[in-house]
Amino acid sequence: MNPMVTYTDIEQAHQLIRGHIHRTVVLTSQYFDNCTGAQLFFKCENFQKVGAFKFRGACNAILKLPRAKAARGVVTHSSGNHAQALALAAAIRGIEAHVVMPENAPAVKRRAVEDYGATVYPCKPTLAAREEGTARVMETTGAALIPPYNHPDIIAGQGTVALELLAQVEKLDAVVAPVGGGGLISGISIASKGLNPNIRVFAAEPTGADDTARSLAAQRLIPQTNPKTIADGLLTGLGEYTWPIIRDHVERVLTVTDEEIRAAMRLVWERMKILIEPSAAVAVATVLGDAFKSMPEIERVGIVLSGGNVDLDTMRFECASAGESQ
Repeated sequence: MNPMVTYTDIEQAHQLIRGHIHRTVVLTSQYFDNCTGAQLFFKCENFQKVGAFKFRGACNAILKLPRAKAARGVVTHSSGNHAQALALAAAIRGIEAHVVMPENAPAVKRRAVEDYGATVYPCKPTLAAREEGTARVMETTGAALIPPYNHPDIIAGQGTVALELLAQVEKLDAVVAPVGGGGLISGISIASKGLNPNIRVFAAEPTGADDTARSLAAQRLIPQTNPKTIADGLLTGLGEYTWPIIRDHVERVLTVTDEEIRAAMRLVWERMKILIEPSAAVAVATVLGDAFKSMPEIERVGIVLSGGNVDLDTMRFECASAGESQ
């Protein structure tokens, strides 16, 4: 399937949503530069509205809905960040939002979705259950489906991260971002290559949910099955829109273990004094790993910190685990 997402789409998305989103800061850290031997530039989407990059895509998709369609509301299935993004974007437009959410999603994310005014429908933590629940809500309400990642308007909205990053930091050699369903890395790759055809784009993925790495190695889409990782935002598989973009524009997928994710999450907290969620820590962990260090020609690297929504009830456990592993 033709992805049907262009650099122009991303530019237009930025014009549409720029009055509603935060232009997030880019931070640096001498500590991490010393660890990697490169200059790292952290694009802090953990400071975005709803605490994650997801608001960009959801905002673009909802603002683009025709008035008659929007009046019936919107629905999605999500483990948390897209759910919050959809709920807030719907509230901005003044329409109803319905969210089918896995029952094992972090409690902090469910509370936030409800606080933004959306109706939550719990379901079993499987893709089939999420899709079945979404179909029931659509049939009952007539709401428009806004999927978490596999949609051109979502991809275009997420690509605005790279438009900002490359305007904020000159002469980047590479960009690294986490991959789950692929909306973020797809948009980033199109935007980055549109601005600089020579820039290198890397996806970061947990070893326990490595369908993108396996798909890229095989040059065919391999479905996600039974993913297991603490990076709860990366449990979904690629879609028919995101896969072709990744196949054609992402140079390599770098994978890291949950132990490495925990350690990176703790280091960012300790050294940069900011809180990121495990999915964001995946990108940091890959740059700290040997695979990335084996490419010394890459001197200036943009790293997307995709979100900062952490369930503080589990934070003590995660950080204790990271400390025990060091």
